Amino acid sequence: MTHEFKHILNKAVGYQKNGVKSVLASVVHLEGSSYRKPGVRMLITEDGKMTGAVSGGCIEREIYHQSSSVFKSGIPKIMTYDGRYRLGCEGLLYILIEPFFITDQVLNTFLGCLENRNSFIIKSYFKSEDVSAENLGSIIEFKDDLKFSFRDGLSVDKDAQLKEFVQKLEPCFKLLIFGGEHDAVKLCSMASLLGWEVDIITSVKDPKSLADFPGAASVTAQTPDILDLKIDSETAVVLMNHNYAQDLKYLIKLKTYKPNYIGILGSAHRREKLISDVYDHVPNFDDSILEHIYSPAGLNIGAITPEEIALSIMSEILSVYRGIKPKSLREVSKQPVSK
Repeated sequence: MTHEFKHILNKAVGYQKNGVKSVLASVVHLEGSSYRKPGVRMLITEDGKMTGAVSGGCIEREIYHQSSSVFKSGIPKIMTYDGRYRLGCEGLLYILIEPFFITDQVLNTFLGCLENRNSFIIKSYFKSEDVSAENLGSIIEFKDDLKFSFRDGLSVDKDAQLKEFVQKLEPCFKLLIFGGEHDAVKLCSMASLLGWEVDIITSVKDPKSLADFPGAASVTAQTPDILDLKIDSETAVVLMNHNYAQDLKYLIKLKTYKPNYIGILGSAHRREKLISDVYDHVPNFDDSILEHIYSPAGLNIGAITPEEIALSIMSEILSVYRGIKPKSLREVSKQPVSK
């Protein structure tokens, strides 16, 4: 959800520069089931513009109407929404609506957090009832104990009825693509729609630019011997050079980084040859990395076109990082109702 919050924050800053006030609506608690879970947010401006969504589109208009009192008074409120009789989602939502103002200090700290790929925490304080109160609101916390509220004057007291929703947000998910052909462009474009940060590494013999890869964060031409990467637990790698020798060199280089997902295009036979050749070049190769190699890359969904293959690869990456064995949702048993 980090990319969603990033988008909301950037929008809010833009509105502030034009003198337009905003409020933030956050789902802080759920009883039952809902289309989206606690931690989703949306931004509403005083002139009616909305960024983001907390449902499939059924609740947003009601939140907009409820936000009018927050704009007038400056006092946060809790709005409850019973979807059991309106949405068919069998859930009761508790939504915190609060003034949202981003100072330069908060913005710079947030951008630095993203750049350094650090996690951060948002704590929201609420009550389980429809109520307006000064002590409702959210605080964002960064490393080194840096804390900021979303509005001036927020003071969380020890009210016994005050509850806390804590959400830890990890760095934006990153996809590192090795390759500069048509299929890499499609994968980049589709991954960026998910909010992933996409970095492209192309061949020095065929360098490309950002204009060639819509949605990419960076495009660089490198060779395996000079490769300098930043790979963390929120980074997936896909090798799609269509060049066996290049894939082999990059795979050997990646052994020092050990990403959780390394997707490689090509057949199972090509995969086995790659792994065999890796051992020939690096006798002491750490074979623990083998469990993170997915080749042929992607889930078996019958993909044929470059767009479908990109969808297949992204679906596999998501399932790996979420720790989910893919299955049709109609086969998922009904979850117990949370209280």
